[in-house]
Amino acid sequence: MQEKGTISIHSENIFPIIKKFLYSDHEVFLRELVSNAVDATQKIKSLSALGEYTGELGDTSIEIKINKKKKTLHVIDRGIGMTGEEIKKYINQIAFSGATEFVEKYKEKGEGAGIIGHFGLGFYSAFMVAEKVEIKSLSREEGAKPAHWVCDGSTEFELTEGDKKERGSEVILHINEDSKEFLEEHRVREVLNKYCKFLPVPIIFGEKEETIKEGEGEDAKEKKITKPVVINNPEPLWTKSPADLKDEDYINFYKELYPFSEEPLFWIHLNVDFPFNLTGILYFPKIKNELEMSKNKIQLYSRQVFITDEVKDVVPEFLMLLHGVIDSPDIPLNVSRSYLQADSNVKKINSHITKKVADKLSDLFKKERKSFEEKWESIGLFIKYGMMSDDKFYDKAKSFCLLKSINQDKYFTLDEYTEHVKTNQTDKDGNVNFIYATDPAKQDAFITSAEKKAYDVILLNSPIDSHFINMLEQKLEKTSMKRVDADIVDKLIDKDEKAESVLSDEEKEKLKKVFEEAVNNKSMTIAVEALSPDELPVTITLPEFMRRMKDMAQTGGGGMSFMGTMPDQFNLTINGNHKLAGKILKETDTEKQKALAKQGYDLALLSQNMLNGKDLTSFISRSVQMMD
Repeated sequence: MQEKGTISIHSENIFPIIKKFLYSDHEVFLRELVSNAVDATQKIKSLSALGEYTGELGDTSIEIKINKKKKTLHVIDRGIGMTGEEIKKYINQIAFSGATEFVEKYKEKGEGAGIIGHFGLGFYSAFMVAEKVEIKSLSREEGAKPAHWVCDGSTEFELTEGDKKERGSEVILHINEDSKEFLEEHRVREVLNKYCKFLPVPIIFGEKEETIKEGEGEDAKEKKITKPVVINNPEPLWTKSPADLKDEDYINFYKELYPFSEEPLFWIHLNVDFPFNLTGILYFPKIKNELEMSKNKIQLYSRQVFITDEVKDVVPEFLMLLHGVIDSPDIPLNVSRSYLQADSNVKKINSHITKKVADKLSDLFKKERKSFEEKWESIGLFIKYGMMSDDKFYDKAKSFCLLKSINQDKYFTLDEYTEHVKTNQTDKDGNVNFIYATDPAKQDAFITSAEKKAYDVILLNSPIDSHFINMLEQKLEKTSMKRVDADIVDKLIDKDEKAESVLSDEEKEKLKKVFEEAVNNKSMTIAVEALSPDELPVTITLPEFMRRMKDMAQTGGGGMSFMGTMPDQFNLTINGNHKLAGKILKETDTEKQKALAKQGYDLALLSQNMLNGKDLTSFISRSVQMMD
C-alpha cells in the first residue's frame, strides 16, 4: 500500500496545548500582552514618522488596570488599533504574527526596529489565567469602526461592532478561579517590575497622592492631587550613548538594578551593531574572597523586554560573576522566550563579550595600574577563572594578571615576577620556582625560613588558586610552583647543594628510632637531614603533590574527588644540626629522650596548626614541667 497526503492538525486539539504548556510560567502572560501593546504603540509612532498617519499621537502610554469586583484585568494601549478584519487575521489565525508582517513591510524604510513580537502566539498566553478574553479595538484608519472580539477559551469566538471611542486596543481578561493572584495589586506590580521595568513606552499602573501648593505667599494653599504611577524606565542607561554619560549615571543605574549592593568597581558599556546587535552594561562588583557563582546577576533583554537571568550561553562562564544587563534582538529564543537556542550569533556574542572584558581590563591596567592593583582582590578571581577556562582570554590576560609578593608587599605581572626571582629561585634543572603561601599567619614560620634564604613568597589564597597553580605550571615555560610549607626550606628548591652534617650515619639512625617510638604515627615518614642550626628542630610537611591534589578535590577538581578521602601522608624532618638533636643523643634516660623528641614533634605540629585536644593539653603541661 502506498499513499501520500497531508497531516491534519485541528485547532481544537492544539489550543489546549498552547494554553497549558506553551509557557513554563503562567505569569508571563502579562509580559506578552504588554509587549503586544508596546508593539502597537511603536507602530503608530513609526507610521506617524513616515507621514502615513497624520492624526494626533496624543498620550501613547500603556495602562494596566484591575477590577476586583468584576474579576478582570485590563491592558490598554493607544497604539495602532485593529479593524474587525485585522482581528480575524491576527488573532483568529494562530501564529500569524502582525509584528513580523509589519517589520517586513517597513524594514526598507528603516522603521519597525523596535517591534518586539515575532511569534504571534503570545496573545493566547492570556487563556492560561483567564476563562474569557475580550478585545476592544479602534483602528487608526480613517472611518474605521470599533471592533469587539470575545472568546471563552474554546475554538469559538464572537466578533461584533464595538463602542470604543479612542484609537488603540483594550484586552480584558476575566481571571479564572485558579489565577486570582493576578487580581492583587502587589502581584501584578511584581510581574510588571520583573518583565516590563525597562520597556520603551511608559507603563501606568495605579495612582499616588501628591501635595501641591496653589497660590503665593500667605495665600498659598496645599492641595492633594492624584497622579498615575509610571512603573518603568523607558530610557534605561544601556540605550544611551556612552559619550553622553557620567560615572554618576552608571553608579545610579547600578543602584537601580541592585538596590542593596556596594558600588561596583568599574563597568563596560557594550554597543555593537555589526555583525549583530548588542547593547548592555556589565559591572564588576566588589566581591569577598570566596567563589559565589551567582547565576542571576546578569539580566537578558530583547528590545528592553526582560527575557531571563539564565545567560550561561550568552555570557562566558567565568563572567557569570559579573552584574548588569545585556540586550540583543539577535539572540534566538524559543517560542516561549524562556530558553536560548543554540545559534552562531550566541557564540559570536559570547566571544565578543570576552574580548570587550579583556580589552577593558588591559586598558585599565595600562592607564591606571595603581587603581588596577587596588581592585585586584576583587577582580583577580574573574581574571584567574577566565584564564583557566578560555585560552583566548588567557592570551590577553597574561599581561595584566598579577601576583602579590608577601615579602615585598608589591604586585608583579607574571613576566615581571619571573624576572624578579629567577636569579635566586632557579633549581638545578633550570626551572624557576614560584613559592607561594595560602595562609601567611599560619605559615609564618615557613615564610620566615624562606626569607632567610632570600626566597620571595607570593600569596595565593583564593578558592580557585589550587587550579590556577596547575594552570601556571602548564602555561609558563620551565616554571614550578611550591607551597612554602610543602618541604623543608633546603629542599623547596633543589639546587643540588648539601649541608655538612654534624651527625654520623649511626647517630642519625639512633635519633630516627627515638622519634619513631616517641611519635608512634604510621602516617609520618621520618628522616634526619643536615639543615642550618637556626632552622626548626623538627618540621612536618605535606608533599606538594599530595597537598595540591587534596586542595583540588575540595574545590571540585575533575577526577580528584577520591583524593579527598585518602589519609594524609606527612614527612617529618629532624634537623640533625640543631642542638635538640645533640641533646637527645646525649641523654641516657630513654624516657627523657622520648619526652624531648615528643616536645620537638609537638612544636612541629603546632607550627602547622595540627596540635589540638588532649595532645595540646599534654604539650602545655610538659612545657611547664621543662621550665621548672
